[in-house]
Amino acid sequence: MAARSSSRSSAKDRPSYRCTECGWTTAKWLGRCPECQAWGTIEEYGAPAVRTTAPGRVTSAALPIGQVDGRQATARSTGVDELDRVLGGGLVPGAVVLLAGEPGVGKSTLLLDVAAKAASDEHRTLYITGEESASQVRLRADRIGALSDHLYLAAETDLSAVLGHLDSVKPSLLVLDSVQTVASPEIDGAPGGMAQVREVAGALIRASKERGMSTLLVGHVTKDGAIAGPRLLEHLVDVVLHFEGDRHARLRLVRGVKNRYGATDEVGCFELHDEGITGLADPSGLFLTRRDEPVPGTCLTVTLEGRRPLVAEVQALTVDSQIPSPRRTTSGLETSRVSMMLAVLEQRGRISALGKRDIYSATVGGVKLSEPAADLAVTLALASAASDTPLPKNLVAIGEVGLAGEVRRVTGVQRRLAEAARLGFTHALVPGDPGRIPDGMRVLEVADIGDALRVLPRRRERGDKARGDKARAGAEDQG
Repeated sequence: MAARSSSRSSAKDRPSYRCTECGWTTAKWLGRCPECQAWGTIEEYGAPAVRTTAPGRVTSAALPIGQVDGRQATARSTGVDELDRVLGGGLVPGAVVLLAGEPGVGKSTLLLDVAAKAASDEHRTLYITGEESASQVRLRADRIGALSDHLYLAAETDLSAVLGHLDSVKPSLLVLDSVQTVASPEIDGAPGGMAQVREVAGALIRASKERGMSTLLVGHVTKDGAIAGPRLLEHLVDVVLHFEGDRHARLRLVRGVKNRYGATDEVGCFELHDEGITGLADPSGLFLTRRDEPVPGTCLTVTLEGRRPLVAEVQALTVDSQIPSPRRTTSGLETSRVSMMLAVLEQRGRISALGKRDIYSATVGGVKLSEPAADLAVTLALASAASDTPLPKNLVAIGEVGLAGEVRRVTGVQRRLAEAARLGFTHALVPGDPGRIPDGMRVLEVADIGDALRVLPRRRERGDKARGDKARAGAEDQG
């Protein structure tokens, strides 16, 4: 009798699962309800009550926030100005930074350079590599000049060995390349698995907080560009950085995605070359082509990468198509945005020659323009290529173009104009009410695409020629 009652109580305490759509019940959780075929509707119910945790001893007394010493979180420079810009001034003691990027983009090269420049008599640096041997890292350090007596190097893939190096070296900065290659013998699973990544990251974060040691973790990315491993990894670390760049171009961008110590819209610009990687305080020169005379199909714009304005060049080329379906090829621009601008030009700008021609559009220097502020420059470059007429020299175009042909306002117009004026540009096309205009720059406010297309010289010449032909015809009639 007692056994029967105990079995009843255990069955009663066992949790059940029920579909919130149709009410179907089951003893196990399923992702899809077999009854109504709905996804994610099965929830647990009837589970035993959760026991609460009793209050325990506190590790440190709570203080008024004004009495908390903030000097312990003072940032220390990494020696790389562009990286300091993204980090918010440098590395904070105890901070854990996750740097992710595609293979071959330059993550290891950048962090090895940072490890060498941050090492000093008072601050040792420990570089742990799990993907290469120590001799291979030494060859790269010789090539880029990243040698220091206070930079320690070790090749380890065991978490316990990494923690042992921390006890022996006592570094102020730890660089781990990469977090997916280190595994804990206490956890089942291969290196790089979710359980292993969670355990390795958690152990290193605890060590960083206890020792006041800054940590730089290299993370892999999936084929979709997302950081590999559990999303919990991004929640645990203090800073998440994305290393971006086309492997066929020299430009590399370090973009802040999460930052507990600074802004998340900062971008650091770097140039990758044979001698290593260097920061670019003024990267606009990579995105421009210097010419003595303007060329049809080119237009300049000013884009904002984070808070940094960059002058970029948009190029377009139109040729007669040899196939029934004309080509539409883009590089560095969003194909959907370019298609929208072509439709606006044809319908609102009355340019009908684009529909039957092959159209190629691209940016210079490997920069990618995705913000709507480049719409006006793309539109003018396409119109200039279609009419085979160059735009005026020293002209930049800034503005978003709507489907009705209107030119809309964008953010940061004053910063964009100030950057264009600094580089010597004297004329600008902007939406209405641009704010303060830099000295020496002439700004033309345009309300729609028709106003913007009037800057094309050929359109004015056609109008003048038409008026001249009409006047001559009238004079001949009177004669």
